Amino acid sequence: MRRVAKLSAACIASAALALSATACGSTSSEKSGSSSSSGDTQGEGVKIGLAFDVGGRGDRSFNDSAARGADKAKEEFGGSIKELTAKTSDTEADREQRLTDLAQAGYNPIIGVGYAYATSMGKVAAKYPKTSFGIVDSVVDANNVDSITFTEEQGSYLAGVAAALKTKKDHVGFIGGVDVPLIKKFEAGYVQGVKDTNPKIKVDVQYLSHGSDTSGFASPDKGKAAAKGMLDKGADVIYSAAGSSGNGSIEAVSAVNGAWAIGVDSDQYNIPGLAKYKDSILTSVVKNVDVGVYDFIKSVHDGKPLTGTNTYSLAKGGVSLATSGGFIDDIKPQLDAAKQKIVSGEIKVKTTP
Repeated sequence: MRRVAKLSAACIASAALALSATACGSTSSEKSGSSSSSGDTQGEGVKIGLAFDVGGRGDRSFNDSAARGADKAKEEFGGSIKELTAKTSDTEADREQRLTDLAQAGYNPIIGVGYAYATSMGKVAAKYPKTSFGIVDSVVDANNVDSITFTEEQGSYLAGVAAALKTKKDHVGFIGGVDVPLIKKFEAGYVQGVKDTNPKIKVDVQYLSHGSDTSGFASPDKGKAAAKGMLDKGADVIYSAAGSSGNGSIEAVSAVNGAWAIGVDSDQYNIPGLAKYKDSILTSVVKNVDVGVYDFIKSVHDGKPLTGTNTYSLAKGGVSLATSGGFIDDIKPQLDAAKQKIVSGEIKVKTTP
């Protein structure tokens, strides 16, 4: 597989802009938003096919970040966006059909938002070699696929440092959407960051669903119940990597004085739908999915489609901690020091718990 490791200065600038502003059908799951069009007519610009993970546009987290990248590309280059959204009941055949429908309709590029599309994308990309495909959070070895990956564990490590420095009870928590390798990276980095900062701190870990059951990414009620359970046991900082389920966790945390929530993927302090909880959002581990998606669409528009694996790391601005609200301003020196050690290689962040 050809690897593309160097990101352009424009990419990093885009990341910075995004910061100032987990995770995974049939065609009946089509979802249209204000930025979408039917895409049935050919025209100038790009015809972008977006196959969302469960939750889709409006999850205030992972999918919304991908949507921002597509919206930015559409605004710059013209064209249209077609959105199809996964369901928790999806089978592999459903995912394959969703990608096939987009390819048959002439969408190019087509982006699978989430690791769950990996197997189906490998099959569909082989059938449509002239179409450019992108996948977020997984690697597909094909000549016409751009694998957009992130060092989630590095951003999560910094979240762990922040949690350890902000807890008053030496007790924090982690809520994962589904116990898959991707979300295990979030857990591993977070726990390591906590323990490296203060090994005496207790870390509770809970997953909302398991294996092929992806409901843990789209069940705010489960997120709220899990967070409440941790809070009741004494945790006062809770980090959730669980798609829209994390919204429920944030809600639960906001009801407890002195407790903090750590958001994920998007800067959740600045998400309008979470505005009433923002004073309880300590920070967010921002994963610039929008930058990866935009870069890929731009490359197709420019006639030089990205392929191979493009990894957006902490050093390249692919992941970071949001500073909105100013709640981590007082611990910035410690966070900067930890970041520098990760970038230099002095700290090796684990990818498995």
